[in-house]
Amino acid sequence: MEGRGGGVLAFDFGLRRIGVAVGDWETRLAHPLETISGEANEVRFGRIAALIEEWQPRELVAGLPLNMDGTEHDLSRRARRFANQLQGRFRLPVALVDERLTSFDADLRLREAGVRGRSRRGLDDAVAAQQILQDYFEQSHAREPTLA
Repeated sequence: MEGRGGGVLAFDFGLRRIGVAVGDWETRLAHPLETISGEANEVRFGRIAALIEEWQPRELVAGLPLNMDGTEHDLSRRARRFANQLQGRFRLPVALVDERLTSFDADLRLREAGVRGRSRRGLDDAVAAQQILQDYFEQSHAREPTLA
């Protein structure tokens, strides 16, 4: 929506890692931030809390993995639960964004940039979160952020 300001944190949810990106409505540009590793919720949400404290976002975005035909699967349900937990814990609006092909695009962009091997592993998730957030800026500027 025009006039909406402030920062946004985006998350590419995964069972082992969560990619994080940051951006703002003024520039409508997303930047990869980091990848949170680990499966324990305490560790994940502890790091997310620190990032929210540091960046002071006005809203959050979470990627929603879907099958190519748009249907949901097990990871979709887990990503929705993650988004609900974000909203419940941090009392910020959370938007869900279709993340089909973002991991593929992130992998391609990193290969094109010459990033190879192990150094790419953590970056893939953060760059996928960047793509999720950039898609959100480009496609949802007329919508209010809400859980879908």
